[in-house]
Amino acid sequence: MEDGAAAPVRRRGEAVSEGRQATLHDVARTAGVSQATASRVLNGSVRNVRQENIDRVLTAAAELDYAPHLSAQAIARGSTNIAALVVSGVDDPYFSSIAAGVTQAAEAAGLIVTMAVADRSPERELQIVGTLRGMRPRVIIMTGSRVDGADARDALVEELHAYREAGGSVVLISQHDLPFHTVSIDNYGGARQLARALVGLGYRRFAVVRAGTGLRTSRDRCSGFVEGLREFGIDVDEQLVVEAEFSRRGGCAAARELVRRGLDGTELVFAVSDVMAIGVMTAFRDTGLVPGRDIAVAGFDDIGPAVDVVPELTSVNVPLQQVGLRAMELALSDDDAPRIVPVDTNVVLRASTPPR
Repeated sequence: MEDGAAAPVRRRGEAVSEGRQATLHDVARTAGVSQATASRVLNGSVRNVRQENIDRVLTAAAELDYAPHLSAQAIARGSTNIAALVVSGVDDPYFSSIAAGVTQAAEAAGLIVTMAVADRSPERELQIVGTLRGMRPRVIIMTGSRVDGADARDALVEELHAYREAGGSVVLISQHDLPFHTVSIDNYGGARQLARALVGLGYRRFAVVRAGTGLRTSRDRCSGFVEGLREFGIDVDEQLVVEAEFSRRGGCAAARELVRRGLDGTELVFAVSDVMAIGVMTAFRDTGLVPGRDIAVAGFDDIGPAVDVVPELTSVNVPLQQVGLRAMELALSDDDAPRIVPVDTNVVLRASTPPR
């Protein structure tokens, strides 16, 4: 619907609590429209709003003696013309591919994208959001794995709620565990499908390279892969599961550690991201092992460099640019209630995992 879901209607003449200034939420409730619709009307952006809802919002605002917050007006009008994208890092093609999609959709909407790097630190992420609130962007899109047990989680939710209450729009690209619009990637299911495909190629002895267990993307991919193998009665020896930094450098370190422990007939190494997998391949070459011949390697994400390395890397494709596009489209929608937009993945088999 063009105006979004209606809010619970406040009875005409029913005042807000004594001594409290009316808010945009109060106006929306009184008019029986969504908060997004009320914001559009009060800030003059009525192109897709029905005339009857315009009249109801203006009448409710007058009844409640609503005084709009100037910062909220600036956000709702998009006077800054800025969409803020918060990423975990800039050296990973995963994030640059998402940024390309966000930028494409933002340009079509007349917005300029500004980017901030959280470096996978919940504390830094919180600091960035607090700073962005002062900049009054129209949209904040946050991408990157959520970190379990972070003390900053509740504070982040509070900051994002305050920003949204002022008229801004929030979208997460990650797991759907926070109360905001989320573009959710099927990390678990994709990794499980990869395990099935690799068993179908004849592999039986596996090692896994993952990031810290607190990083949910890594944990979900690792769990999905292990569960996929268990469907065929295959277990991964704990000695062949190595934890490392979620980066190419971490993949190199993990591969060296696997060689140190002894690969013991291992046929294939699954790394929970392509950048880690590429690091694994580099380290194996340094030790005299040829990826795709002496030992197979698979990753996850299907970033551009996956087809540039030799041999080309088997991976799980995530349509990263489309993820960015969907996130921006969701941010610019009229929906007030948090929505989850699932993104499917699919396995792409290449020369790094030849049939056995």
